[in-house]
Amino acid sequence: MKLLLKLRTLKSLWTLKPPNRTFHGHPRLLASDVYSQYESVRRGEQEIPKYFNFASDVLDKWSEIEKAGKRSSNPAFWWVDGKGEEVKWSFEELAFLSRKAANVLTKVCGLQKGDRIVVILPRIPEWWLVNVACMRAGIVLIPGISTLSAKDILYRLQSSKATCIVTNDTAAPAVDSVASECQFLKTKLIVSKGGREGWLNFTDLYRNQSADHSCVKTRIQDPMSIFFTSGTTGSPKMTEHSQGSLGRVDVGCTGHSDMIWSTADTGWILASLSSVFDPWVFGSCVFIHKLPQVESADILNTLCKFPIDVLVGAPTLFRMLVQNDLSNYKFMNLKHCMSGGEPVNPEVMEQWKSKTGLDIHEVYVFYCKTLIKPGSMGKAAPLYDVQIIDKNANILPPGQQGEIAVRSKPIRPIGFFSEYVDNPKKTAESERGDFYVTGDRGTMDEDGYFQFIGRYDDIIISSGYRIGPFEVESALIEHPAVAETAVVSSPDPLRGEVVKAFVVLSPTFSSSDLESLACDLQEHVKKTTAPYKYPRKVEFVQELPKTVTGKIKRNELRNKEWGRM
Repeated sequence: MKLLLKLRTLKSLWTLKPPNRTFHGHPRLLASDVYSQYESVRRGEQEIPKYFNFASDVLDKWSEIEKAGKRSSNPAFWWVDGKGEEVKWSFEELAFLSRKAANVLTKVCGLQKGDRIVVILPRIPEWWLVNVACMRAGIVLIPGISTLSAKDILYRLQSSKATCIVTNDTAAPAVDSVASECQFLKTKLIVSKGGREGWLNFTDLYRNQSADHSCVKTRIQDPMSIFFTSGTTGSPKMTEHSQGSLGRVDVGCTGHSDMIWSTADTGWILASLSSVFDPWVFGSCVFIHKLPQVESADILNTLCKFPIDVLVGAPTLFRMLVQNDLSNYKFMNLKHCMSGGEPVNPEVMEQWKSKTGLDIHEVYVFYCKTLIKPGSMGKAAPLYDVQIIDKNANILPPGQQGEIAVRSKPIRPIGFFSEYVDNPKKTAESERGDFYVTGDRGTMDEDGYFQFIGRYDDIIISSGYRIGPFEVESALIEHPAVAETAVVSSPDPLRGEVVKAFVVLSPTFSSSDLESLACDLQEHVKKTTAPYKYPRKVEFVQELPKTVTGKIKRNELRNKEWGRM
């Protein structure tokens, strides 16, 4: 399911609740240019500007508001490492430090507007500095997850023709092993307390740079970032986002909160949305925990220790957290929970609600979830015409299964990604008639609520029946023995393919008779959903393969089943 995890698709417009007119105790702040311009553009009351730069038009304006004493004492950025070390920046400090970082990129490295830079860093403050520095200099940022292999890095450097890379001690050896094959790579910057031969030390350089830097003037359609898709079908592809598609839209998932914590990996677009653009549009504080490993105890203890309003994470995070006795934890200030990347099983949502009193609001491309309807992703966000269409781009009636699509003609809505870089064929394939097609299958009910069925390429066709894996997974997760599960197609000589479930048992459940348990699970699914959807094959595993963001690698499981590994 290509949502925010991969964003080969669009820039999402999130809405958790209708905007009110108060913010940090300053009811007039929302009349300021920072927010009101976003609202008026989103509602179509104001023309989209010709020029826009998130650093100068948003961050620097918050810095001015801060200097005028019209913003609360909340930091703009608050980072902790879990071992006692922390970093806090106001918007003024963020502006000061990011200008120094921009001078490193331009004056020391010689990068110019439009140049591309690959950034592979964990959740450390320098990732945010480089982000804002690139905005100021008009440099195109290409983030990568921290666990990329040397082969992955080589592919990204060669495909993007990036002239600079920023990373740390962990990934530097992998970069060095492939650098000679990257003809466009000119500069290597390392974030490190020490030095490394052939590398410039970013940490030392930016501290010694002047903070005198003028933000470049960028057009709203100028490229801002490039994200690589996960390569579900073929090699990863580059999706380009402009100053307008990432920086200009009021995403509003977190609303006017004081402190937002996203556990997303820095290579995932959800990190950019929920840890950069969305919070800072509202002048909120971005809270970050280094989280070398995502452990339940670390997450829960952090929520108890810090005044975090909003928690954003992959469904795996919440599946992991509900396995704990949450009565032992008292969250300091948590009010809203959000998840994206794949659907959250209804059972997990119900458990989280019963244990914490909080709903999990699902994030999907151009969907908002204000009124929770179990099993639904919510309604289309305002100003976006989202429909279920068939292969000929005809709009299907409520209840009928088809492909989820967003109307893109005659006027392309603000927030769309620009193109698949160097791949006009793929760009053209993303359009069907007057619609942009997401590649996700679903239905819409009479009330306008959408239900996700599965990726178009995840659909299992068994004996002529079309089966979406998510419904089977949701049925299985209701069983007390199941902690996690992934459903894929498996070859069958009679039916062509059948449903197979990979199951991780709950830590509180033990059984010496797995064969009997498999039959029990099959019967449970038959009673919970249509009988033909039950998994004819069940395999118990210790863990499921996942990306660093926590998304289950169903494609890897499917390839293994079909002998394509």
